[in-house]
Amino acid sequence: MSSQAPPSASPTNGDTKSESQGIGRLKGFAAGTASGLTKLVVGHPFDTIKLRMQCSPPATYTGPLDCLLRTIRLEGARALYKGASPPAFGWAVSDAVLLGSLHNYRLWLEKLETGGKEADGGSGQRLSIGGHMLAGAMAGWTVCTIITPIEGLKAKLQMQTIGPKIYSGPIDCARQIVRAKGVQGLWHGFGGTLLFRSWFAVMFGSYEVMMRGFRSVSPDSKWKVSEGTAVFLSGGLGSNFFWLGSFPFDAVKNRLMTDSITHPKYPTWRRAAQQLWKEGRFKAVYRGFVPCLLRAFPTNASALFVWETSMRFMGAEQLSQ
Repeated sequence: MSSQAPPSASPTNGDTKSESQGIGRLKGFAAGTASGLTKLVVGHPFDTIKLRMQCSPPATYTGPLDCLLRTIRLEGARALYKGASPPAFGWAVSDAVLLGSLHNYRLWLEKLETGGKEADGGSGQRLSIGGHMLAGAMAGWTVCTIITPIEGLKAKLQMQTIGPKIYSGPIDCARQIVRAKGVQGLWHGFGGTLLFRSWFAVMFGSYEVMMRGFRSVSPDSKWKVSEGTAVFLSGGLGSNFFWLGSFPFDAVKNRLMTDSITHPKYPTWRRAAQQLWKEGRFKAVYRGFVPCLLRAFPTNASALFVWETSMRFMGAEQLSQ
């Protein structure tokens, strides 16, 4: 008869692995917070100029440089960070949700495509470009619930130029919206936000295409770049592809969000789109595109670089490459 003691009730390898994966998937949300704060510092001044050009009456500014100079001359340089309080919190939270959910959607879709095999590259399979696009769209839809009220407050505060102020700050702005429209008024423009953020399919799909291109370059080639440089360039260029298609949807969304609380001009998304088109067709639809594009590359390149670096630093679960 064996004298060996019965096995202790320690966690099995499977339980330990599941627990580790669960913690690892939360790391995408933590890294997204760092990405969101990076966006605020780098991108908010560009966003202020873009939004003012989109939502001001036609011919208010001759171009983005005129808008920038007049803003600084009449309101001071700090005006470029008007409405920064909501996104200081909002971008941290929204990027945590956007990139955290993106990470988890990618892992989930990869396991669906590979038949449930581990996402460690051992199977020789990886998530398809279509899978990356679907994960991007789903992440964009997921974050809409959080980002819509934040963007609405930011937009209204950014449109306050010189003269009497309608809102003393984000809390007062939220209070006035709730008083006039109820709590649901904070989600005015939600449908437009869904349409706009569906274009994250393009951003993250093109990002992955470029990353695969950079990784496929021979280590001996003079064109070979580091992983960090590849992330930076792919993130910046991917954001440019995103804005090329999504900008008209952003313009309509911002019209809805900056509309008067008490005397709205745009009862529906379609009405706002029609009015924008009447003001000058494509020229009106893409007004403010230059500062948007100037903002997009450094902001998103920096944000995705911070996110990817944070993910690697924390040892988060990675997709097959």
